[in-house]
Amino acid sequence: MPTIAVNGPSPYEVRIGAGLSEDIARRCADTGADKAAIIFQPALRTAAEELAKSVEGQGVTPVLCEVPDAEAAKQLSVVGGVWDRLGEAGFSRSDIVIGVGGGATTDMAGFVAAGWMRGIKVIQVPTTLLAMVDAAVGGKTGINTKAGKNLVGAFHEPDSVFVDLERLETLPQAEIVAGSAEIIKTGFIHDPVIVERYVENPGACLDPRGVLPELIERSIAVKAAVVGEDLKEAGLRETLNYGHTFGHAIERQENYAWRHGNAVAVGMMFIANLSHQRGLIDAELVELHRSILTNIGLPTTYQFGKFAELYEAMTHDKKNRDGKIRFVALTGIGATTRIEGPTREELEAAYAAITE
Repeated sequence: MPTIAVNGPSPYEVRIGAGLSEDIARRCADTGADKAAIIFQPALRTAAEELAKSVEGQGVTPVLCEVPDAEAAKQLSVVGGVWDRLGEAGFSRSDIVIGVGGGATTDMAGFVAAGWMRGIKVIQVPTTLLAMVDAAVGGKTGINTKAGKNLVGAFHEPDSVFVDLERLETLPQAEIVAGSAEIIKTGFIHDPVIVERYVENPGACLDPRGVLPELIERSIAVKAAVVGEDLKEAGLRETLNYGHTFGHAIERQENYAWRHGNAVAVGMMFIANLSHQRGLIDAELVELHRSILTNIGLPTTYQFGKFAELYEAMTHDKKNRDGKIRFVALTGIGATTRIEGPTREELEAAYAAITE
């Protein structure tokens, strides 16, 4: 079983393999927990119940907590309901939360754990490609508000993360495509080999029995190295936000109906065009973004006539400083910089370059 160490204030491991329920249950027991809250999406009830049996077999009492699917779970009312459930079950500081699901579920489960008694342990069990390579690793937790995405949250590193590759076999193709955006992002900002793989054979990069497992491991390794050095975005971790400023604005504009990876893909095209206008990258690298994303089925454009709304959303991005919109940008593959306070005219020009 490949294991990637995430160093930092509270070191932990990301374990990659297949059929990991018993491993998860053993880890749960090893923490000394008496009870484990298994937070899961409706479609994963069978998987959650199977995990509950394994957990119970290790002498830990499982408490099943079903939450709404996707971003609907990341609401304070839902979190409050889970906290009430923990209270009813008598959860103490020694007990544990297990998040089973996509990125929204692991974000929310981490926030539940961070808030309960000022912080209890959480094991993350991502079941989507996006969650495997991004949301479940790194210790960021959060929920959404009307003002924007992930504006309420906490840094709360997991006890451990289990990436079960068997889950890829049951994912819809659209989920694998969307999750690939985060892998491609890590290639552009840190690992040129990832970029090479998508250029060489796009189809294999989407195949759970092809190149995809290697890409998952590479992408997790990038994130592990970054967050191990910089947990709270003092500098290096900010590079992981490549494509996210404009991407989050799209998600807000679409009332979170867009898949996160699709929005990030368009966000990468936006910042690539802005960077080209600034003279940071050449037209060839902009075209490389477009070809890689297009070849695996990710969007690269957005609808015309929405700039005012998107601009307003970007002004509320949590990465902004002193009222200035901030973007992570490239100067080359594996080389990043930051654009701070671009003019509205510059942003509108970059938007015009990606409109349908």
